[in-house]
Amino acid sequence: MHASKYHLNTMKEAPAEAEVVSHQLMTRAGMIRKIAGGVYTYMPLGLKVLRKIEAIVREEMNRANAIELLMPVVQPAELWQESGRWEQYGAELLRIKDRHQRDFVLQPTSEEVITDIARNEIHSWRQLPLNFYHIQTKFRDERRPRFGLMRGREFTMKDAYSFDRDEAGALASYDIMYAAYQRIFTRLGLTFRAVAADTGSIGGSRSHEFQVIADTGEDLIVYNPDSDYAANIELADAPCLLPAREPATEALLKQATPDAPKCEIVADQLGLPLSRTVKSVVLATDPADGPARLWLLLIRGDHETNEIKVGKLPGFQDGYRLATETEIQAVFHCAPGYLGPVGLDAAVTVIADRTVAHMGDFVCGANEAGYHLTGVNWGRDLPEPALVTDLRNVVAGDPDPQGGALAIQRGIEVGHVFFLGDKYSKALNATFLAADGKPAVLQMGCYGIGISRIAAAAIEQNHDDRGMIWPRALAPFEVVLCPIGIGKSETVRNAAESLYQDLLAQGVDVILDDRDARPGIMFADWELIGVPLRVTLGDRGLNEGVVEIQSRRESQANRVAPTDAVAYILDALAAL
Repeated sequence: MHASKYHLNTMKEAPAEAEVVSHQLMTRAGMIRKIAGGVYTYMPLGLKVLRKIEAIVREEMNRANAIELLMPVVQPAELWQESGRWEQYGAELLRIKDRHQRDFVLQPTSEEVITDIARNEIHSWRQLPLNFYHIQTKFRDERRPRFGLMRGREFTMKDAYSFDRDEAGALASYDIMYAAYQRIFTRLGLTFRAVAADTGSIGGSRSHEFQVIADTGEDLIVYNPDSDYAANIELADAPCLLPAREPATEALLKQATPDAPKCEIVADQLGLPLSRTVKSVVLATDPADGPARLWLLLIRGDHETNEIKVGKLPGFQDGYRLATETEIQAVFHCAPGYLGPVGLDAAVTVIADRTVAHMGDFVCGANEAGYHLTGVNWGRDLPEPALVTDLRNVVAGDPDPQGGALAIQRGIEVGHVFFLGDKYSKALNATFLAADGKPAVLQMGCYGIGISRIAAAAIEQNHDDRGMIWPRALAPFEVVLCPIGIGKSETVRNAAESLYQDLLAQGVDVILDDRDARPGIMFADWELIGVPLRVTLGDRGLNEGVVEIQSRRESQANRVAPTDAVAYILDALAAL
């Protein structure tokens, strides 16, 4: 490719709305152009990156014996109503009507459609196992699309769905896909972790996320540097930090704590560590009949409540909410900020985090504005909690029960694998004839990869103040030739064209910048775009018998004889 015949349109400044590096750099490099909130046109350079990602994903899916098909973007509402997700999925599901006023959706995922295919196409156990996949546009009507391709509304995703005779077979298919994902992200040249994860709105009982490690990631990953343990913070088990119940050594006292609605202020006023305080979180659940039920969750003052864990508690699976101030006043006779479990109405169910259940002489609200209680102890001053469980997020330094201390790093989710079981096949009556001649429900798995998000995540992980630094596998071009003064020097022009043809013959994805631009402009453009190798050819260097070859990750160029350039470039690319 010659740059004069390609579309290059770089910008010095990113739009003000571009908050993260990938959004800024992809816009400046001319890879994407916004057409609406969370909806982008992929310009030639950006599309080239996506196609390279797709090629690797497709190769590894085929290697894992998955079979490609293509399902529609627009799906009939009847399938989503049949699965129950028409009501459950929420506002992110974009619902539309055709001219006959029939309901459809723009697909965010394809479990319903693929299950419908399976129930019509799979009849016998002899056809199993099967794994279908496609690479297709998805749409999720995000409330606040942001961060460019990281959280857009329209995006490209590979989703695959496995079908098996039984749970053992489905778990074997899961393991095959897990291994394929490991190969995919390794080939893409990304630093990543596979972490145990919550199944979310997709459902199922076994799940792993593939997270690209990046400081700008929205997800927190808990891991043990000394083992292979890793989990999303939503799922990571938070251990009890106290081996046994601490004994009571203080009397129960009511202390004045004016203008102290937060544990941090209380601890400061009383001159105590924040870890001695207990915060109260009042939640409500709404049964189908009867009044709302109130729950008091107790968390140590320096910890944070984990909403995913709370949502799995008995009585919370059908949803919960924060209690209103009116509901709180009716039971606690006090505004939020000074609430606590001592002297509480029996109608409120108390749930304590594991660590709180072992605390002694702790501090909590007195259920009176401007006051807290110190020296609070279980059994003596208040009944034992109705339930003791893990309610909190892990924090760095928490002990791992398997040994060592846990650490936390940020990641960007780019892939997710689920064991679904019969969640969708049972709802849509997708059955087959088993070996014994009896109908059986298909066992399913679901496996997604965010194609367009990978491009953004790779930039978040690989960039500097000059621009992107693509891994070789993802780069829009592997090598750029930058001839200095190509319009004036026949020597430079011939040398550049000769090297260009030699590299093409070796299968190198190379672009020759024949725009006759000033060196500073050429170099700035290609550093912004992030091509892994740059070759500079000029009259002076050629007269000295050298060309300059510089890796995007290095600050200095290497001087190489033109006759050795192709071999040097091939070796340099192989080392990337």
